[in-house]
Amino acid sequence: MPKVQPAFSYPAHDHHGNENVTVAVDPYETAAKAGIFTAHYSENELLPVMVVITNDSEQPVQLTDMNAELVTADRTKLSPLSEDDIFRRLSHPKASGTRYPIPFPTKKAKGGVDSKTRDEVQGALFRAKAVEPRSSQSGFMFFDISDLSSPLRGANFYLTGVRDSSGHDLMYFEISLDKYLDAAKQH
Repeated sequence: MPKVQPAFSYPAHDHHGNENVTVAVDPYETAAKAGIFTAHYSENELLPVMVVITNDSEQPVQLTDMNAELVTADRTKLSPLSEDDIFRRLSHPKASGTRYPIPFPTKKAKGGVDSKTRDEVQGALFRAKAVEPRSSQSGFMFFDISDLSSPLRGANFYLTGVRDSSGHDLMYFEISLDKYLDAAKQH
C-alpha cells in the first residue's frame, strides 16, 4: 500500500470547512502507479482509485452508510465493485476439454485468484467504518471501466452517507477528476 498523505495534499480533493473533513481521490491508471500491485487491474478493465478521508475535527466521522459513485463525462454512473466482483473479473475461468451437448462430467474450469492476489485485494479495499479525530483513513475502490475509452476526463467522484458523531449527514463530497489529470500533466 502506498504511504498516505492528508487528503488536502492530493490535487483531486473536496474540503468541507464547516465540518473540517476532506475527501481525496487518487486514480491508479498509469503503469507507473499501478506497479505497486501484483495483479494487472488495467488488463482486466478495472480502475483502482485510492480514497483518502481526513478528519481534522474533534469528533469522529462515521462511514458505515458511505456510498461512492464515479460519474463519467457521458453520465455513466459507476459504483465500486464488491470484493467478489473483483475476484470474478481477475479469475477468468476457462473450461478445458471438449464440450458436449449433454451434461456429463468434464474437466473443471481452470482459473481462480491466487492467494497473493486475494490478500492484495483484501488488504487494499477501503473498509474503514469511521475516521477518528485528527486522523485519516484510506483504501482502494475498484471501478469497472470496460466499454469506456476515457473514464477520467470530465468525470466526478461523489461520496455521500458520511455522518458526524451525532449521526447527521455531512454535505456530499464532489471531486472533479480533471483536477487530478491537470495536476498530472504539470509533472
